[in-house]
This record gives sequence, C-alpha cells and structure tokens, in this order.
Amino acid sequence: MKVLDLMTTRVASVGPDTPLKDVARLLAEHRVSGVPVVDDDRKVLGVVSEADFVEREASAAGARLSWLDRILSGGEEARELQRRLSATTAGTAMSTPPVTVGPEARVREAAALMSSHAVNRLPVVEDGRLVGIITRADIMDAYLQPDTELRRTVREEILRETLWLDPEKLQLSVMDGVVIVMGRVDRRSTAEILERLIRQLDGVVGVRCELTWDLDDRRLAPVGVLRKQPGAGSVTAREEPRPTG
Repeated sequence: MKVLDLMTTRVASVGPDTPLKDVARLLAEHRVSGVPVVDDDRKVLGVVSEADFVEREASAAGARLSWLDRILSGGEEARELQRRLSATTAGTAMSTPPVTVGPEARVREAAALMSSHAVNRLPVVEDGRLVGIITRADIMDAYLQPDTELRRTVREEILRETLWLDPEKLQLSVMDGVVIVMGRVDRRSTAEILERLIRQLDGVVGVRCELTWDLDDRRLAPVGVLRKQPGAGSVTAREEPRPTG
C-alpha cells in the first residue's frame, strides 16, 4: 500500500507569517496536532505542532531559572533557545527542516520516518509542493484491513500477478493478520521470495510459510556460458549445479 492510498488531501496549513495565536486556534478548530508551514508556492518550509508550543513554554521556564548560564555558554543551544522564546509567528516557531514523504512511498516507509524522527504526521510532497498529509492514525488503519482483503491481495497481486503462480494450487488463509501458505512450489527460492513479499504487505502481522519445493536451488549458479538454443532466435544463459569438492 502506498502513502497516496491513505493520505488526507484536504490539509490545513499556515504561512510563515501566521501569528502563533492563529496557529493555536487552527489546531484547536481542526483538532489536529500539527500543521505544515508553506510558502506561496505550497512548498513545505517546516511544521508547527503542539510539541513546539509545549517546548516553547518549557524553554521559557528553563530560561527563567538558568538564563545567565545559557547566555554565557553561547553556541547553538543558546541561539535556538532565543529563537524559540522570541517566536511570534509560524515561521519562527516551526520545526525545520521538515520531515516529508512522497505519495508513491510505501506506508512502511512513512511509518519508519515517523518512528525515527518521533513525529505523528508527515506532509506529503510532490515536486516539493504539499499535496496531502499522513498521520499515525492513518497508518493504523492499514493494519485494520479485514483478513479477507489481505487474502485477496496475497492471492491476486502476489501469487498471480507478481510470481505467476496458480493460487488454486496452494492453500492460503489469513487469521488476525497472520498469513498462512501451504503447498508445493517449483523452487526453494520461489518459497523464500513469496514469504518476503507477503511480509512487506501493510497490515500483515506475521507469516507462516509452510511450503515444500521440487528443487533446492541454493546450490545452483549461472555457469557463465551463453548457449544458443536450437531453433531459438535469442541467446539465453542456463543454470547448472555448482561443482562441489
């Protein structure tokens, strides 16, 4: 599943000159925890969130207690503190650079970005411009897919369309997000690829791949010799067992 399948396209946003009071009012009215800050071309400059307001208040309290030490220390920390304490607009209070994601990115990629940057939402940008937003709640929706929908995705999109396998020759079931596949395939590598593809699906909690195979191709490797097949119009490479001993 891609970000564009889950993102919200009607996004509340503010300009860099928007007063902080108006930003706070917007967050309350739309019941959101953050808004992108965009310029006249809809390019994302940063994000103002509830966390920025909390941090600003906490910084102010800390400054009252240890302002002399901070001023004397100088450096980047002091400059950042001063910027946040003096912020009166979205542009001066926003977190930057913004963490964004593209509409064609997988939902798992968006989840990883949220986790690594400790954010609850990501502006979705295309050619640098804001086209939507995706939140942690949206990603949770991906994991609430019915088992029947997950089974259909595995059956049609992975087995039939990606691996060109006949779904009727395998036993496939899904229970509480756990995909169970049983049966026989041609090669061991086919079974391993199938399991990896299923694990990458959004909404899959676990995989039980109970497959057997006709050929264990772990010991097979290209011989490096191109052979022309009789009557064939193209040259193909063949795989043969790797010599042992």
